[in-house]
Amino acid sequence: MIQTPGLLLTLLAFVLVIGPLVFVHEMGHYLAGRWFGVKSDAFSIGFGREIAGWTDKRGTRWKVGWLPLGGYVRFAGDMNAVSQPSAEWLALPAEERNKTFQAKPVWQRAIIVAAGPVVNFVLAILILAGFAFAYGETRTPPVVGMVVENSAAARAGLQPGDRITRLGDREIEVFEDMLAYTRIHPGEATEVTFVRGGQAVTRPVTVGVDQQRDRFGNSYRVGMLGIGRGEVVQVPVGLLEAPIVAVRRTGDIVSMMVETIGQIISGRRSVKELGGPLSIAKVSGEQITLGPDAFVFLIALVSINLGFINLLPVPMLDGGHLLFYAIEAVRRRPVGAAAQEWAFRGGLAAILALMLLVTFNDLGNFGLWRSLARLIG
Repeated sequence: MIQTPGLLLTLLAFVLVIGPLVFVHEMGHYLAGRWFGVKSDAFSIGFGREIAGWTDKRGTRWKVGWLPLGGYVRFAGDMNAVSQPSAEWLALPAEERNKTFQAKPVWQRAIIVAAGPVVNFVLAILILAGFAFAYGETRTPPVVGMVVENSAAARAGLQPGDRITRLGDREIEVFEDMLAYTRIHPGEATEVTFVRGGQAVTRPVTVGVDQQRDRFGNSYRVGMLGIGRGEVVQVPVGLLEAPIVAVRRTGDIVSMMVETIGQIISGRRSVKELGGPLSIAKVSGEQITLGPDAFVFLIALVSINLGFINLLPVPMLDGGHLLFYAIEAVRRRPVGAAAQEWAFRGGLAAILALMLLVTFNDLGNFGLWRSLARLIG
């Protein structure tokens, strides 16, 4: 087994994660547009100068850019950033104009835009369904098997045999629900409800903090109660049930992402925990050394992240377009081009600022700033 991925393996793993996911995302846009009769001028994986490409019989230029950090589909008639009719668009022949993105009703444009993130979620669900069918699902009862001395659970008075039913605002159905909750709430004060002797008891508890380090040297601040489970219950999952399990797992992951973002906004979690492309590349290299299962599971997680982030109502993202289409549907006329133009400029500035922040964090996690400080000192 490879212990530490080298630079070449890390770059290869990153391309194997991002490339297919960007392709799937943009293919969602492309196929939805084609379904509604919209001509595509270009389909690009990567940005910047074209390093390879070809033009199909429909006139679509399929190409690969040198910077593999995204992609795009340029539909016919996309002559400005806000995809609104312009004098140049109006000058097109009627037959050609009918094949442009702007000519379609708002509900079709919304479906075309939403198709990219939706396909990312569908891909993740298919992968997770495959895992559920192949390995089953862990459904261990949330019963305390043992309590670690001086742990958060011990201070809350939990005892072996107690059945945990609620943590904070989260209903606990299986032991794994409790692990998922505590993991992202280190050091937080909350309440735990458990059943003992047929009686429900609620007590305050402060989730413990455990600083963990993996085999690659990455450090994680993880929450824990300090209890052990009883006998692990692994149940098989049938072919028809697997998609249901996958949808539920996807929902849990999205819920965790929303909660984590809320913690960052509220100041309960540091912005230093935000990572960007460099972190994804690093994790990709690490996961590919752990075997195909770990790597494919990472692809599912990144696909969910890509779908979720693109649905955020931020101009320049798919969610920003959908927000304007929703307003257009209610007002029965589009938002003014000038207002959209300023909104998209603001969205672009916000995205660039975020990219700068996460890149700064990534370089810090790689130890660059500590090394520079030692050199300067």
